[in-house]
Amino acid sequence: MVSPDTESYIMDDMHYTRGRPDASKPPLRRFRFIPVRTLLPNLITLLALCAGLTAIRLAVEEKLEWAVAAIVFAALLDGIDGRIARMLKGASRFGAELDSLADFVNFGVAPALMLYFWTLHDLRSAGWIAGMVFAICTGLRLARFNVMIDDPDKPAWAANFFAGIPAPAGAITVLLPIYVYFLGMPRLSFTAPVTLVYTLFIAFLMVSRLPVFSGKRVGKRVAPEMVLPVCVAVVLFFALLVAYPWEVLTIGTILYLGFLPVGWMSYREYQRKDAAAAVESRSRASERQTGEREEAPLAPDQREPPGASRPSRLN
Repeated sequence: MVSPDTESYIMDDMHYTRGRPDASKPPLRRFRFIPVRTLLPNLITLLALCAGLTAIRLAVEEKLEWAVAAIVFAALLDGIDGRIARMLKGASRFGAELDSLADFVNFGVAPALMLYFWTLHDLRSAGWIAGMVFAICTGLRLARFNVMIDDPDKPAWAANFFAGIPAPAGAITVLLPIYVYFLGMPRLSFTAPVTLVYTLFIAFLMVSRLPVFSGKRVGKRVAPEMVLPVCVAVVLFFALLVAYPWEVLTIGTILYLGFLPVGWMSYREYQRKDAAAAVESRSRASERQTGEREEAPLAPDQREPPGASRPSRLN
């Protein structure tokens, strides 16, 4: 038995001695509860990442149809996770970083490996370099987006545009040779070289400064009379995508690439209006300053005394 005077016990979990906190040990950190609205967008991002990793496995097993379906599914999930985060007010820095890492795998690594296993491997090292360049350009594109997103000097209208093709669109467009192949076009001797050049072209568009419509401000508000037509259009699109996937993906990719010059012209028009507004603002400010100088009365100590303009006599 231990006497009451010498009895001493320590509760390791709470750092207590005789019921009192031990000042020599730091207090345990209590983690606060995380709301579900913050977890939901991250769960959607993780589901998209699973789809991208599954696409890689399907490409290795030469199941390209299902691999393309997994990439399209990942792109659809990537398009809604950010919107859901903003709607639920559950956006976080952790979610933004997780989204970038998932996009690199889903839209950089997976499409590059799919093209390599499909036909780029016929070119040996050259085909591998093309796929690797595409994946690297995807990573550079995502890193630049993360840096530019907090630029305070951007005008308000700049939110309507991306600098370069975004990663999901790059992944969908770079797979165009596979869509055409499933439409019935055979793999000829020039299929691999053409695919290599096309892959490098899409990679260049991703890291370029080409203004591309972002579509972030589309779909935030829908007029009451347009609710039913929008619902019908969405259902019709997905029905066509399921029934005629290769036709829809081919036509959509060609239309998207053909629409890129329109985004560039719209961006230049915004720049022209900003330049004209800046010139007009400077001219108005200059006229206002000139008018103030002409109308401002002279202070008494600034007025010339009588005869000050006449020369004094020499004594």
